Order: sequence, then C-alpha cells, then structure tokens
Amino acid sequence: MTTQLSYQTGSAGQGGLSRKTRALVLCDDGWHPGAMVRRGIAPLVGSGFDFVYLEDGSAWSPGLMTEFDLVVLAKCNVISATNKTHWLTVDSQSAFPDYLHSGHGLLVIHAGTAGYQDCAGLRRLTGGRFLRHPDPCAVNLLPRPGHPVVAGVNPFMVRDEHYFMALEDPNAEVFLHSQSTHGIQPAGWTRPEGRGRVCVLTPGHTEEVWLHPMFQLLLRNALHWTSATR
Repeated sequence: MTTQLSYQTGSAGQGGLSRKTRALVLCDDGWHPGAMVRRGIAPLVGSGFDFVYLEDGSAWSPGLMTEFDLVVLAKCNVISATNKTHWLTVDSQSAFPDYLHSGHGLLVIHAGTAGYQDCAGLRRLTGGRFLRHPDPCAVNLLPRPGHPVVAGVNPFMVRDEHYFMALEDPNAEVFLHSQSTHGIQPAGWTRPEGRGRVCVLTPGHTEEVWLHPMFQLLLRNALHWTSATR
C-alpha cells in the first residue's frame, strides 16, 4: 500500500511548499483520530507553517523526517487506528536524538506521550512519560508566567483526560500545570537537546480541547518556540 502525505499549507500547495517552517505531524491511533488532529491544527495554517500529515506509522523513516524543520508527535506508539504494531522501536528511536542534535524541533502533544515505555531513548528526549488518566473530567490549565510558550495564555478550563505523568527530567522547565479533583500534574514543559528544542503538552484528547482559543495560542507559541533554532 502506498501512503500519501496529507498537506495543509498557507499560500502554496503540494507542488511548492514555500512557508518558512515545514512541520511533519505524526498522528492517528485508535483513541485519537488523525482527522481530529488535522482539524485542531487547521486554524494555525498561515501562521508561518506548512503542515504535512502522516497517519500510517509504517511509512515513517529517519530520512523522511529530516526533510522537515519540526516534528509534531500526536500519536501513541501504534502504526494506525487499525494496526497496533509499534511504529517506533528500540532501534529506530535513535533517529530522534540525531534529528534534534542537528537543530530540529519536536513538539509532543497528548497521545504522543503514551505507549513509548520501552523506548527509553525517546522518553529521555521528551523528559517524561504517561502513567494513567481518570475518566474525562473538568481540568483547569494553569500557566506559569514567564515562559514564551504561555505568552498571552490565561488560566482556562476544558473537559479532558487528565494525564498523570512521570516527569523524568528534573531540569525540564515546566510552564503549565493541570488540576482537577484528582490532583495536580505537570502539563507542559520544555527542554533543550543538542542544538534542538523539545516541548511537551499533555492536554488534547478531544477536538474541543484543540480548538479552545487558549489551547490554540499554546499550540502556536509551542510551534514557534520549538522551531526557533531553524
């Protein structure tokens, strides 16, 4: 089967991507449809980015990834919604530190933190891993002023899966916390990796979360921050 990349561009189409920053979005699993991620990112088209989507994880390769300035990881470690085989393995994960050390960016959103417990190399890059979540509930998102990713972002509430995380890098710069009746958790952080930058955002189970104006601003800020080295 030949897998087609899906494009969302500003002023240029597939034949002439001319935007400042090219972002490869890895998405689609059984709990987080790729179509939801595309709709969540669509309002950001024209913000200085061209988005190219890859839903079939078996079509990913280190060579493909290096064609892009930035990778957005928004899928757990399965090939697709219908194929639960891991798309990233202990061996292939080494492409990510190489990618970041050369000055690229990695933005990990929600599902991108899950299912990689055997990929210690990727976990070291992201600085944390998913543990569990209760049933969807009211979650307050509380920015910590001073970080560029939360510039202009006010506290806001969404109904979401409240991700409980193991923050494994004590030097990660936490800029966002999530709070519900189940407790408080780190919900957004950044860390450098070589010449590259990593940003993690744990909210994002539903389209309503993605399209919330404050989450849209978080996404826009995170995209610009992670690609600022290019």
